[in-house]
Amino acid sequence: MADAALHLFATRGYNVTSVDDIVARSKTSKSAFYEFFKSKEDCFRELLAQEGGALIHEVLTEAASGHNHHERLRRGITRFVLSSFERSSVARLLIVESVGLSAAVDQVRSQLQSRFADAVAEEVRHAMLHDQFYADKDPQVFGRAVVGAVSDAVGYFLTHPGVDAESLADSLCRIFAP
Repeated sequence: MADAALHLFATRGYNVTSVDDIVARSKTSKSAFYEFFKSKEDCFRELLAQEGGALIHEVLTEAASGHNHHERLRRGITRFVLSSFERSSVARLLIVESVGLSAAVDQVRSQLQSRFADAVAEEVRHAMLHDQFYADKDPQVFGRAVVGAVSDAVGYFLTHPGVDAESLADSLCRIFAP
């Protein structure tokens, strides 16, 4: 059922997708749907938390494998871009479909973005002492700027194809982790 909902929310959009669509695609019943979820929004929110959480976990795990702040930032940005293109349905939920949906969905999206932004801010805090590029940067502002710019760029290119993920990641890394 979750796979069917993810596919439909990502390809048709939240507003167009109905519970009937989800149960038809998953070959289940409405009663089965409501055993797991209170509503369509609850289903979306749970998918966002689980699938978006897994994507952010991948990003943070990859970033942590870097040997210095520069490499950790580049690995995190690159993993976010590549994972978003590889798992475009999840990225569409996180970056496109969840925006402005409801306060509860906004809270989940905000928590996921904060995990990424906080990790970037922590790297900038450490880098300020050793790297002139980061010396005058406010870590919190920089973290939010990275997440905002990376998310916006990925969202744009997911909805307007024409760039490959590697090129986009490289461009973003040149801006934020030169």
